[in-house]
Order: sequence, then C-alpha cells, then structure tokens
Amino acid sequence: MKSLTKTITFALVHFTVAFTVAYMLTGSWAISSALALVEPAVNTVAFYFHERAWEMLDKAKRWTGLVPA
Repeated sequence: MKSLTKTITFALVHFTVAFTVAYMLTGSWAISSALALVEPAVNTVAFYFHERAWEMLDKAKRWTGLVPA
C-alpha cells in the first residue's frame, strides 16, 4: 500500500512539474497538457515497478541473511 501511495503522490508532483516546464518552454496550454499527461504517466508506471523491484531485493536480502530483519 505504501508503494501505491508514494506512486500517486509522485505522479501529482510530476504532472505539475511537467506541465509547468512544458508551458514555460512552449507557451501552449495544449502542448503542455499533452506532455504533462503522457510523459509522467509513463514515468509513474516505471517508478511503481522500480519501487516493487527494490522491495523484492530487500526481501531477498533478508531471506538470505545479508541484511538483518
């Protein structure tokens, strides 16, 4: 659940930053909106799986005794 919450808040921040930067560069609401929706959406999905991979790595380390529980 923590990964999902972090993913959602990350998405909100990313959408805001992407829109602001795109608008500052283009001055276009349409282009900025499109960029703010597409790029962060793809990045957010990648981030979620990145977080899950790190969780699995931590579990594997604990299971093998490499990291104390």
